[in-house]
Amino acid sequence: MNGNEMLLILILVGLAGRSNIITTAACVLLAVKLLSLERFLPTMERRGLELGLLFLTIGVLVPFANGKLTFRDVGSVLLTLPGIMALAGGAIAAYMNGRGLEMLRLDPQIVVGLVIGSIFGIVFLKGIPVGPLMAAGLTALLLKAFHFLFGRFF
Repeated sequence: MNGNEMLLILILVGLAGRSNIITTAACVLLAVKLLSLERFLPTMERRGLELGLLFLTIGVLVPFANGKLTFRDVGSVLLTLPGIMALAGGAIAAYMNGRGLEMLRLDPQIVVGLVIGSIFGIVFLKGIPVGPLMAAGLTALLLKAFHFLFGRFF
């Protein structure tokens, strides 16, 4: 199965699972290939994650920019139990993303499982894509737990 066929399958899976993100991403990549713009694929691969994180961060910070959240709001939230748990959750997520990045660097072929697992989660579990870093971070955690419990990796 070539790349175009795989992208078509991903488009169909995205449509069936009502995942606009998977469908759009696969359509964009298929268009790049069909328009013979493959020379941009390595750059998209290298910088796509950074660009996605940039837009995600922009989306999260918009309430600060439009004045819906103020410094006083931040202070009052951080003094509550949910606020403190959010701080802990953010720190743990950042740590896990670091482990995920390390795993992707050491074992890049793991991306195949991450992509298929993400598609499964989106389509059948009605989840949303969290990105390869968090998925790889969770994979690293699961592998560490497996290693701890059974004493080896496969």
